[in-house]
Amino acid sequence: MKFASLVTAAVATALGVPAAAAAVLARAGSAGCGKTHLVPGLTTYHDLTSSGRDRKYSVHIPSNYSDTTPYPVVLGFHGSPGIGFFFEVDTSLSDAKFSGNKIMVYPDGIGGAWAGTNFSQLSVPEDLQFVSDLLDQIRDDYCVDDSRIYATGMSNGGGFVDIIACDSTVGAQFAAFAPASGAYYMDNDDTHVNCKPARSPVPIISFHGGADPSVNYTGGPGEGGIEPAIPNWLGWWAQRNGCDDSAKKVEDSFDGDVHHTSWTCGGAEDVLQHWKIDDMKHVWASTELTPGGITAGVGPTHIEASQLLMEFFDRFTKP
Repeated sequence: MKFASLVTAAVATALGVPAAAAAVLARAGSAGCGKTHLVPGLTTYHDLTSSGRDRKYSVHIPSNYSDTTPYPVVLGFHGSPGIGFFFEVDTSLSDAKFSGNKIMVYPDGIGGAWAGTNFSQLSVPEDLQFVSDLLDQIRDDYCVDDSRIYATGMSNGGGFVDIIACDSTVGAQFAAFAPASGAYYMDNDDTHVNCKPARSPVPIISFHGGADPSVNYTGGPGEGGIEPAIPNWLGWWAQRNGCDDSAKKVEDSFDGDVHHTSWTCGGAEDVLQHWKIDDMKHVWASTELTPGGITAGVGPTHIEASQLLMEFFDRFTKP
């Protein structure tokens, strides 16, 4: 029996679905299907060489990981200064309640930062190449559903997620994006015309605090350059996505402290979404106390970004 047939039969048995349906899943799987991993449910640490430089990343696979089932992959980009471990702990994205059916990947930026700021140690092309090389490595090592690769990030990492979304080559490998408290230095009043997404519409959900002292909601000079006003940034994405701005929906909750805006773009409902929390500072939006919140001296927020972005990701596959 050929390997593809073995994979199909295994998927059918594991999932309890007809062989024909399992064949669709098997075809979606990457070269890493069939490779076993000894410590599912625990984060493991790895490195690879990209552009002649040693790069580091960590991976968390579900505790019930099956090497014959193609899984969605979510890349999580830390803020600056930081490493992937801090982002994993702060967001709890590896918890089964958020990613029980997904492979989580946490790359480390060089010097604790990502490209696209005036303090970055690497150029945008080099960090984008690392993302591409990393995805190739993940596909080789794990059973990946290539149509369901996503990216999220915080602060400088959120800004880098926007850079990926604006890149027609690397961004084409992703199905949806979720920047949080993003520092969009490369997508501001002067540079937004350089954003060239791979397709339209691009599914994006974003989160930002109205009281963010580091990445101000109204824009202006930031630590790494000039930041756009968030409403302007959203307006550019609405244009890129062909959204009907006149029909956007705004829902207020928690006594007017939380504002959820959504657009219909290219006939797809809610493909562009934004959550603004008026009293939130520069932290990951969570209903539980987080390490980042403790550092910032603030408590939990009204919404759980980790849950909302995973639910958003589940709606979209790469065309």
